[in-house]
Amino acid sequence: MSDQDAYIALISSLPGSERLFVAKQPPLSRLRLDRRLKALTPEDAKVLKVMEHALNWRAYDMDVTDAQAVLRCKQALAEIPQPSLRRLFLERMDLRTVVAALRLRGQGGNPLSGAYGFGRWSRHIPANWGDPDFRLSTAMPWIKEARQLLEAEDPLGLERLLLSVSHKQLKRHAARHLFDFEAVAIYVLIWNIFDRWAQSNAQNAVARFEKLAQQAMSNVADFDFERVSA
Repeated sequence: MSDQDAYIALISSLPGSERLFVAKQPPLSRLRLDRRLKALTPEDAKVLKVMEHALNWRAYDMDVTDAQAVLRCKQALAEIPQPSLRRLFLERMDLRTVVAALRLRGQGGNPLSGAYGFGRWSRHIPANWGDPDFRLSTAMPWIKEARQLLEAEDPLGLERLLLSVSHKQLKRHAARHLFDFEAVAIYVLIWNIFDRWAQSNAQNAVARFEKLAQQAMSNVADFDFERVSA
């Protein structure tokens, strides 16, 4: 069987999912998903592992520093050859950068001169630090709600919002891919979002919120990427 035929068979075997926040669990277990992912070529399996490791909050030890998290994301990007997956990855980094900036400012932090954070908004944000939404409300319509949830100290609400935004981003990319590796990778990242929400609860969200707020203040030179998402 050719790689293309194998991927068609793989995609066809993956069950669809219910609406996010309605489904109580992912459409299949991780064990069953991993069994089906054995159809990936070694090269594609490595790329998927790199992406999951960089984007999945469970891949980070709670004591990881901001600098280590940023470095991990940069290293991951260098190991993703597919243009569409690189764009997807950078979109997620943009989201995390903006949320980390909101958190940092809310804790009384100040932007440093020069390069800031990670991604295309790294210089835009400090230049617009005094604007409530960093003048990004058009590019990121969800930023106002994220800011309000942070101000209200509602970590579970913020988590739900960010998972929803990430899910919509992935679904948009999924529409451009059907039976290729990119389609498989996007499916797995969506699976991670469903799994993330299924295991969420208010107590854990509060603990993560407090930990991340402390990190944002302890190292303002780099942003924290130990954030939800998928």
